[in-house]
Parts: sequence; structure tokens; C-alpha cells
Amino acid sequence: MTAKRTYNYEAMFLLSQAVAADLGGAVDHIKEILARGHADIIAMKKWDDRRLAYEIKGQKRGVYILAYFKAAGTDVAHIERDCNLSEKVLRALILRADHLSVDEMTALDGRKELDIEAKLRGEKPAAPAAEPTPTA
Repeated sequence: MTAKRTYNYEAMFLLSQAVAADLGGAVDHIKEILARGHADIIAMKKWDDRRLAYEIKGQKRGVYILAYFKAAGTDVAHIERDCNLSEKVLRALILRADHLSVDEMTALDGRKELDIEAKLRGEKPAAPAAEPTPTA
């Protein structure tokens, strides 16, 4: 049996703002898609939150997540298919990342920042205590 040849890939995932409101869940969903495609994540970060040039599935704004991963060339089609079937991913673009070394990809890793932002978004500010109404 021949070993599958692996390559490094760069992927840009576009998520709606509604999905990105639960940033931790959205990132976990992307990690799950990559894991099902037998990909080893090298780096992942939030790239930007932007107004879209045109509406996609009724969305005017979106959040971009950039990921670098290593996978067999034959597994990328499965990852793309999972992205197309996903209700959470509006669009995904996956390209070979031959222009970057693994060290350069690792330097771009922002998973800690993603986790921090997900925790901050998950925390809701405490509601101010309602003042008691005077009773007559």
C-alpha cells in the first residue's frame, strides 16, 4: 500500500455573524470539519469581520477564519464537501500553501487569541439589579 502524499493548505472560511456570535462553537465546527478530513491543523486565526461585497444567503456581513493545515491531497475534496454541506459555513476556499513554510504558518497561529475572544463573547455583562419599586 502506498502512503498518501500530504501537502500544506491554506483555507479561508466565511461565517455569518449569527454563527460567529458563538465564536467558540464556530471554531470547533471548523476544527471538526478538518478532523473529519484527517487534516492536522498547523495554525488558525480570525482574519477579519467585514461587510460583504454582495449578499450571501441573505447575509451582508461575515467573519473570516483563516486556517493552515496539513492533509493528503485526496482528503481535501472531503473537506470541501463538508464545507459545502455545512449550514454554518457560507463559503470556503482551500488552496495549496506552497508559498509558505511550516514555520511561517506557525508564526501566524492565533488560536490563543481565538479562544480569548470566544470566551469574551461568551460572557454576558451582568444585568444591573432592578431597583425595588416603592410600595404604597
